[in-house]
Order: sequence, then C-alpha cells, then structure tokens
Amino acid sequence: MSNTLDASGAGSDTPNLDFAGTTPYEDYVQADVLTHLQHLRSDDPGEMVFLVTTQVMELWFTVIVHEWETAAKALREDDIPVAMDALKRSLRELEALNASWRPLAQLTPGQFNAYRAALGEGSGFQSAMYRRMEFLLGDKSASMLVPHRGAPRVHAELEKALQEPSLYDEVLRLLARRGLPVPQAVLDRDLSRRYEPSPEVEAVWTSLYADPDAQHDLHRLGEVLTDVAELVWRWRNDHLVATRRAMGAKTGTGGSAGVTWLEKRATKNVFPELWTARSHV
Repeated sequence: MSNTLDASGAGSDTPNLDFAGTTPYEDYVQADVLTHLQHLRSDDPGEMVFLVTTQVMELWFTVIVHEWETAAKALREDDIPVAMDALKRSLRELEALNASWRPLAQLTPGQFNAYRAALGEGSGFQSAMYRRMEFLLGDKSASMLVPHRGAPRVHAELEKALQEPSLYDEVLRLLARRGLPVPQAVLDRDLSRRYEPSPEVEAVWTSLYADPDAQHDLHRLGEVLTDVAELVWRWRNDHLVATRRAMGAKTGTGGSAGVTWLEKRATKNVFPELWTARSHV
C-alpha cells in the first residue's frame, strides 16, 4: 500500500512545513527572541560564552524560584506531596544551574580581562532573580533592593518577596501545625530580616531525626531540604572557585569585594538547623 500524498507530493508522514506565520514552536518558545538577546560589547570571541552562560543562569534562577514558590504554597496548604515534587524537581534544576559554571570554570585572568571592561559596573550580585532565590532561602536584606529602585516592576517583586515567608518559614510553620515545639518567637519573627538559627528549632529537627518513623513525611522533607541546601552550597563554592581562578583577589565588578565576599557567602549554611541537628542524633 502506498502512502497518501499531500498537496506537495510528500508522504503523509512528513511533518507540516508550511505555516502562515511563525512556526508554533517559535510562538511557544520565543527562540528568535532568546537567540537575539546577545549584544556584545567587545570584540573578544570569549565574551559570547560568558554572556550566554550568564543568561542561561538567569533562566535557571527563574525556574527554581517558580519551584520553591510552588513548594512554599503547598506547605502552607499542608500538601507535602506537591511540595516534595517541586523540591525534587528543583534538585535537578540546581544541578543544571551548577553545571553552568563549567564553560567559565577554566577562564584565565588574561581571557577574562579581554572583555571584563565591557561589564562596566555589572555584577552577579545585582541579579534580581537570584536575590529572590536567596530571599526564599531565608537570606533576606532590605538593602539588596536598593540597586533595583530604577526598575519599578522588579523592585515591587523583590519587595513582595522580602515581606513574604521564606520557604524555610513555611516549613517551620508546618512543623508547628504538626504539634512540634517550634518557638512562637520564631514563627512571629520579622519576615523581612535574615533568618537566624534557633536552638529550639535545632532540637525539633534532632527529635525528627532521632525517630524518623514517628513522622516519616517530615523526616523525608528534611532530607530533601538538605539536598537543596547542599546544592546551594556547591553553587556558591563553584562561583568562588571560578572567580578566584579568573581574577584572583582583585575587587569585583560593581565594586564588590570579589573573592572575599564570595568566601563569606560560601561559609553560610542554608536551613542551618538541619545541619547542626545531626551532631545531636
């Protein structure tokens, strides 16, 4: 039996190639927009990979923020399975985000200097989407909104994220609703400030880890959060190593302290009591 021919004479199993406007793929993905967002500011061929890699990181930040906001909402509604699914997806996305350092990890000082001047005062710490990631992790600071005063929509989104419970705040509220002795002072804290470790919260996690079968879903939630925290720590360390390799101890772009600032960031644990509780189990 022969294939039915379409108007062009091709077989019916041939994909449709004739569209009145742009392709449905383009309409959905906006590939033409994405692939024309690279406006180079130097003649150095290495600038392209730096710019594209940074843009890819921004897209991963966006996905991860979406996952963590989904998880936070689910935890607020006591829907642990939905929260767990979002957090597990974010683990794979964090791994992909961390792998984004690979194209930049071998930069020599000479290679980076070839286009560094094109960055001007631009610096990664000015990333609004990365700041939203940090806020969701409980690392909040009102001063980090200052660079975005000239972008009203971005500033408003960051202001909202600053005032809302972090992902970890929602976890602790869930633990309290489940009858665990999370201090009221922790639950009622100023949400716009950086989360500070609590000995009482450490004791709560210690009890959950000492008897994982008592509230198995909360124990599993703790482990997934620990996975998230570990990958965030690896992200910070990979950033530190790549920066140290490319520019040593020089002042960072945008006037930051460069490696010194990144070293301080790399020593901070996300969801701190999940780490310290392990010493008491």
